[in-house]
Amino acid sequence: MKIIDAITKYVSYLTAVILALLVLLVVFDATSRYLFSEGSTALQELEWHLFDVVILLSIAYTLRNNAHVRVDIFYERFSQKSKLFINIFSFLFFVLPLCALIVYIGIGFVEMSYLQHEASSDPGGLKYRWIVKSLMPLAFILLALQAIKELVSDIKKWREL
Repeated sequence: MKIIDAITKYVSYLTAVILALLVLLVVFDATSRYLFSEGSTALQELEWHLFDVVILLSIAYTLRNNAHVRVDIFYERFSQKSKLFINIFSFLFFVLPLCALIVYIGIGFVEMSYLQHEASSDPGGLKYRWIVKSLMPLAFILLALQAIKELVSDIKKWREL
């Protein structure tokens, strides 16, 4: 199971680099737009795509670091055993089924985009939209792997209590 954490960690490093590039791109785009009245549809779309990459590839990392969204006002008051039970239940009945559904639907979504040679409808926009769309199933595969690792870990902890 350490390999799953390692994959998530290295994907998060890649995401951090992409985020840094995104910041530089936004600064460059804003500077060229407002100081030199030069804009690029492709650069603007690249910003959106890089933002998609950052969000999608950060989901598993967020779960790994227990920084995901939940109703902490109730959760923090529960016993450790109750918290683990909620986590196990959530992984089995919400996270993993959702991941399976998104991967299943997402693969067809990417395939259709690839076969149609989907590109931006804007003149000067980016081509090969299937590339960024392919991150959706990939992100949820990574999330499912991390959820399985967390599920196994929580089951072990729950049994020890």
